[in-house]
Amino acid sequence: MKLHAKWDIFRYSSLIFEFVESKIEKERYLIMEAKGTAIKSILEFVKSKHADKLDDWLKLLPESSKVYMENPIFATEWYPVHEALIIPTRQLAFLYFNDLRKAAWQAGRFSADITLTGIYKVFIKITTPSYIIERASKIFQTFYRPSEINVIEKSNKGVRVRISQIPKKDSVIEFRIAGWIERALEINNCKNVKVNILKALSRGDSSTDIDITWD
Repeated sequence: MKLHAKWDIFRYSSLIFEFVESKIEKERYLIMEAKGTAIKSILEFVKSKHADKLDDWLKLLPESSKVYMENPIFATEWYPVHEALIIPTRQLAFLYFNDLRKAAWQAGRFSADITLTGIYKVFIKITTPSYIIERASKIFQTFYRPSEINVIEKSNKGVRVRISQIPKKDSVIEFRIAGWIERALEINNCKNVKVNILKALSRGDSSTDIDITWD
């Protein structure tokens, strides 16, 4: 075989390898994961608030989701957000609430209750609401990967949070985050807390903007 022919084959093989490598990297990036802490809070929420229908809920889950709910969930491990968080929450909404927003929102509030305990609860009570949200936006990025969540506006009685990157554009994640923020501010003794989702990636907007105000 001539030298230039061998070189062409080598170049062609290299291009194929680069394409496959790029595709694998892209698919890896598009797979969103959630920390075990977030996943475990769903199971604890059902056990705490709807224990009488725990078995019914588990039966509704597909095997790809049930495997996470019926086996140990480790707080520091990462789990696929669709199978381990979104589907269980959607089935929760179907069985108990008939309202996805309410189910995910309440699950987010419950998650705040069980994560903001002990020394964290004391800290939440004595710090400012704005600081809580600023810290929360950073914490959320350790709960969901990849994700980008930032405070974009601040005032004395309000904050606006923007979620600009989540591969899995699902309202369950947006509602959970909004519910968590609402409950965290209530623990801070804020009054008349209002949390509104102004824009949403799940609705096709360029970002999810959450407006938070309090008295």
